[in-house]
Amino acid sequence: LELSVKSGPMALASDVLNLRHRAVDVVHAHFSHDHLLAWLGLPRGARLVRSFHAPRSVRRLRPRADAVTVPYEALLPHVEGTPAMVLPALVGPAFQPASDRAGVRRALALSGAPLIGVVSTFQASRRHDVVVDAFALVRQQHPGAHLVLTGDGALEPIIRGRVLSLGLQQAVTFTGYQQADDFTRVLQAVDELWVLGLGNDFAGRAAAQARACGARVVAVDEGALARYADAVVAPSADAVALACGGARREVMLESAAQVAARVVDLYQRAGR
Repeated sequence: LELSVKSGPMALASDVLNLRHRAVDVVHAHFSHDHLLAWLGLPRGARLVRSFHAPRSVRRLRPRADAVTVPYEALLPHVEGTPAMVLPALVGPAFQPASDRAGVRRALALSGAPLIGVVSTFQASRRHDVVVDAFALVRQQHPGAHLVLTGDGALEPIIRGRVLSLGLQQAVTFTGYQQADDFTRVLQAVDELWVLGLGNDFAGRAAAQARACGARVVAVDEGALARYADAVVAPSADAVALACGGARREVMLESAAQVAARVVDLYQRAGR
């Protein structure tokens, strides 16, 4: 199966025929292209499980499914009557506290107390403007604080300008887009991660990954973020700054094996 959003009509038709002739019990579709392919090419007798990753996908008129997954609990009433489960953010084994955190920080040329991180695309929904204003307030109480902004996007130049206008350029590091081990090291380095908005993934994966790396999490009440946050805050500079450096709470992260067992149970319940 090509399974590409860039597929032309012929490639999509090939995938449909290929899928339709597979001898499978369950087809599990995750993204828009996959949902269409599953609808067109579902083999006879197979059960169809759909995963929705954002609330807008759940609240629209949904295509038929024998079971569904949603990214957080508040969406379960919207799929009532269909076997369903919450599919949480999965955290890989690489996301764990660094054995030498000071060494990680030196390697990244980062320092500061507290060292605060944000890992997201520079777009309006992530509220980087609130991040910078909140950090300015934190600096008034903690002059040694440092902010690490990881990601790229159309609004990055605007946020850089905001940092400069507030005289924070020496206290803010823009790392650019990071992936794989480089991304993990950023989460291992920071004391605290701020997540002030979500994009297409409402499972709150970055918050879960940060917790696994030992960082404290401050987040707004969107998607599954409240599950992983040490502090849930309003999306305002005052509220975020006030929550910085507060208490931690115990959060249990499900292992991949635990989630897999629940998914298999969903497959067995699908279409009953």
